[in-house]
Amino acid sequence: MLNWDEPLAPQPRAPETAPATGIQPAAAPIAGEVPAADTQTGRIAEPAPMPTSAKPINPEDKRVVNGLTDINQLAPFKYPWAWEYFLNANRNHWTPLDINMTQDVHDYLHKLTLEERHVYENVLSYLTTSDILAMRNIGLAVMEKMSAPELQIYQARQVYEEAMHTWTYQHCIETIGLDQGEIYNRYRVVPEIHHKIQMCNQRLDSVLRPDIDLNDRDELENFVLAYTFFAGVFEGTWFYNGFSPIFALQRRGLMKGTAEQLQYIMRDEVLHASFGIRVCNQIVTEENIKLDPKIIQQMWEEAEAAEMQYAKFLLPDPILGYSADDHIAQFRFIANRRANKLHHTIPFPGAENALPWLDEQANLKKEKNFFETRVTEYQTGGALNWD
Repeated sequence: MLNWDEPLAPQPRAPETAPATGIQPAAAPIAGEVPAADTQTGRIAEPAPMPTSAKPINPEDKRVVNGLTDINQLAPFKYPWAWEYFLNANRNHWTPLDINMTQDVHDYLHKLTLEERHVYENVLSYLTTSDILAMRNIGLAVMEKMSAPELQIYQARQVYEEAMHTWTYQHCIETIGLDQGEIYNRYRVVPEIHHKIQMCNQRLDSVLRPDIDLNDRDELENFVLAYTFFAGVFEGTWFYNGFSPIFALQRRGLMKGTAEQLQYIMRDEVLHASFGIRVCNQIVTEENIKLDPKIIQQMWEEAEAAEMQYAKFLLPDPILGYSADDHIAQFRFIANRRANKLHHTIPFPGAENALPWLDEQANLKKEKNFFETRVTEYQTGGALNWD
């Protein structure tokens, strides 16, 4: 029996013989055998059901959605790359408590300008709600529709990571001493933040309906569009671009604890976006879906308009090393990168890389022993394959 106080303790061996109680253990029924009648009631118990057999799983029969193979059988894989994403994600394991935030408290109170505090607080305000949305999208709207378990297993890890990201923002808010009610409610009262969240909610609500049927071509196409939005726009572009104002502070030696945590989050989000894009492409191929290029272009343009409003609110005046123009230019550049992976027409021709240092935040090799408490080097993300 498991020791709930010491679950890893060695378990005592069961006695080889039954205790001398005079009661013999009942023999297990044999499948298909009719047991003897109960001597006291005269009733005959129901026979044990005959075991049934099923055909072995052929991985070629698997599909991303609407598959008919056994969802409980992991291997053989049809999508081995999905398992690699899961393994990669576990190499980037961390918690917000691993990072020292002492200097951030001093920076916020004594070094940040009013404009920089405005940037810091509103980035956190946007992210706190966004990661909960991302968690709900994958956990409630996407994962249950996957019909290959290797896809679901990575997405289960993704749900955990989104929850941990939310913990990270909460940890920053608590450590700095910000007003939680005020920070968390900004997405409801600041139009420029609220608009982006509402765009996400509309996409999410369209695929959270209990009566959705992905065998219906219109429903399936809408699901792919919603997943494309979350993978390509929301996580692939808005998130990737959304951390850059904090990284701009970090480049000047400010709020380095917060920025380090966002580096780990950024690595998670790069994997989330890459995985989602790959799944969307796989569905398009398997189901022979033809997405309307006009609808795709409209999606990118609406995302750009929302990001422009947000950038102008966040940075009405530039801070040292970062401006609203930088933010928008980088959005367009990253959007083109994600669209290319999705095999879409480039939405913003001619966009240039306004922040060439941004990619360094995801690719920088982190090797450290947090507070010298780890026995081995903690190499988070250094060996990850970001493609």
